[in-house]
Amino acid sequence: MKNFVNLVSGLRVRCRLCLPAILTATLLAAGCASTPKFDYQIPLQPPLQPEGASGYTEKPGWATRKFAVAAANPLATDAGYQVLKAGGTAIDAAIAVQMVLGLVEPQSSGLGGGAFLLYWDGRQVEAYDGRETAPAGADANLFLAPDGRPLSFYAAVVGGRAVGTPGVLKMLELAHRQHGKLPWARLFAPAIALAEQGFRVSPRLHELLLSEKYLRQDPVAARYFYAADGQPWPVGHVLKNPQLATVLRRIAAEGAVALMTGEVARDIVAKVRNHTSNPGKLSEQDLAGYQPKLREALCTDWRAYRICGFPPPSSGAITIAQILGMLEHLPRHDAGADKPLENGLPGAKLLHEYTEASRLAYADRAQYLADPDFVAPPGGNWMSLLDDNYLARRAALIGERSMQSAQPGRPGVIKTAWASQPDQVEHGTSQISIIDAEGNALAMTTTIEDAFGARQMVDGFLLNNQLTDFSFAPADANGKPIANRVEAGKRPRSSMSPTLVFDRASGQLLMSAGSPGGALIIHFVAKTLLGTLAWGLNAQEAINLPNFGSVNGPTLLEEKRFPAATIEALRARGHEVREIPMVSGLQVIQRTRQGYFGGADPRREGVVMGE
Repeated sequence: MKNFVNLVSGLRVRCRLCLPAILTATLLAAGCASTPKFDYQIPLQPPLQPEGASGYTEKPGWATRKFAVAAANPLATDAGYQVLKAGGTAIDAAIAVQMVLGLVEPQSSGLGGGAFLLYWDGRQVEAYDGRETAPAGADANLFLAPDGRPLSFYAAVVGGRAVGTPGVLKMLELAHRQHGKLPWARLFAPAIALAEQGFRVSPRLHELLLSEKYLRQDPVAARYFYAADGQPWPVGHVLKNPQLATVLRRIAAEGAVALMTGEVARDIVAKVRNHTSNPGKLSEQDLAGYQPKLREALCTDWRAYRICGFPPPSSGAITIAQILGMLEHLPRHDAGADKPLENGLPGAKLLHEYTEASRLAYADRAQYLADPDFVAPPGGNWMSLLDDNYLARRAALIGERSMQSAQPGRPGVIKTAWASQPDQVEHGTSQISIIDAEGNALAMTTTIEDAFGARQMVDGFLLNNQLTDFSFAPADANGKPIANRVEAGKRPRSSMSPTLVFDRASGQLLMSAGSPGGALIIHFVAKTLLGTLAWGLNAQEAINLPNFGSVNGPTLLEEKRFPAATIEALRARGHEVREIPMVSGLQVIQRTRQGYFGGADPRREGVVMGE
């Protein structure tokens, strides 16, 4: 693994794509002669997978000097690496990475989904919102059964009902117009080449297909992902996707309009609306009318750092900042003096304090956070939830015994009142972290929500089930509305937490981080921030730490990672402890004196590459 970058770089053969005339014309019009040249080279053999089908495999971390890219699959990382090596920007590389991820990691993201992207251009942090939206025909009762009760999760997911208007492509197109250097069309070359010539099924994709219960119900998906005997393609099987290659060629030549209008849009809508048992509301007008948003990043000061994350409709940045802020207000709390790590693992005192702060933060999340175009923040400003005095009052509620379940607080002057959203399932996503040779950086979390999304395949890609991130129940038992209820055109609340960290004094970029993992994303990222910024660990060491947290219920610990003594100490404090798989997919790049150091989660297939 230490020589992975050199191995991949040395195992290449040149592959010039035979581009159609319209694409060639597009390249010439884009002024290729005046921009760096990028010719994608398929590795002679796909990069070796760094982990088995499941479990935990150690990774070394990767040191680079000029630039770095971290993504959830080696082929995707390699595509971004080649773009950066050719002189492309972080945005250019992210587009190439995302298109390959949609092919080789289709269970997590792709053309049919959405994303949040934080971008640092050396002067400011921009927040690009490519989150899916509810169709114009959707209403608050979308996920209610005829008897008025909320549907079960998979009754809502499988089919067309939960499909939102995908936004990732239009968002990337907007970001590329503002910060791209290489021609748009060339950035699709890696995914097109791999779709046409094939890629090897990875251990993780095979394992997920083996355990998947619903994907075979879609005949199109069944023919693509499974052999004639109904078994998933084995690890190493060369899988080709000519339909996706055709769509990608059109997008390369025409832009996002090729997905959001015309033949592909009609195919998407037909798939959604004509599902035999669970049709959805998506229309061609929804697709054609989708607009990404450029929002103001949510940045807060913590210790010597400036931590920037994504604002609502993401709940990530606010919830992370609340947790970290409350920990600072605990009596005698000092991450060094308290020795939070015991024998290299989080100790019972840290876990108690952290999960209690989490309960308080997640209670506020359930009460207040939703799409800001539909829901006003408490006191008229989201920063009311991060006010130092408010966090001090919340932290004062943390005692020696677990509260088990917290109630939301009352920040600022409450102008609106909402009911708390009941706990429900959240899944999905993939993380991309990139720093280019000019020092521009991004953190992008991208998703189709649940693994394999709505289990509906169209023209070579899967559709999202993102609408299940809304509250299934529109109101509580007393009729008080829930902030994150379904409304037409609304973006569902998310836990995605792309994060950029800066030195407060100098303003220098220090880190790009993020993770998949549904509602637990917040904990995965917060753990990594604590590990690197407070406990002196490098990115890989922080990622390697066992996962932990609470979403305002039981105390959750990554299974088989904590000693019995720690678990018993938590139970003695009144915690209901549950050991569960907490499969993060952290991708982190941090600045060092020599350049950069990247870490990738040992629980998944990601790697870091750079020079």
